[in-house]
Amino acid sequence: MGIVARSRVKSPWIFHLNTGSCAGCDIEIVAALTPRYDAERLGCVLVGSPRHADVLLVTGPVTRQMLPRFIRVYEQVPEPKVVVAVGTCASSGSPFLGGQMVEGPVDKIVPVDVYVVGCPPRPEAIVKGIVTAVKKRFG
Repeated sequence: MGIVARSRVKSPWIFHLNTGSCAGCDIEIVAALTPRYDAERLGCVLVGSPRHADVLLVTGPVTRQMLPRFIRVYEQVPEPKVVVAVGTCASSGSPFLGGQMVEGPVDKIVPVDVYVVGCPPRPEAIVKGIVTAVKKRFG
């Protein structure tokens, strides 16, 4: 394993993308970064650009309006890409599946490495999902 791959395991940089969620999962992602759960002790850092990210956290079902933006962001994440679908909406599209403005769950658009289910999922589950995805892809 190269030095770059080892450094990604120890310090995954995360880009969060909301593709149409109600913001419940977004609040839990922010809670996972607070001192109580402290995802930063594992090296998890939110970055402002997908070009610098190792992990793409996606919340919400993919809406028709967000579809081209989501694909563009996904293409900007450098290889190897790690995608974590956070919440029931991102994992299965429910309860919005079948709506005329919803394209579907995340895995209908791009491959997903780890699903973190819940409405909204607990911060511990989000941290565990990130760690699992990074170990699966890089470790």
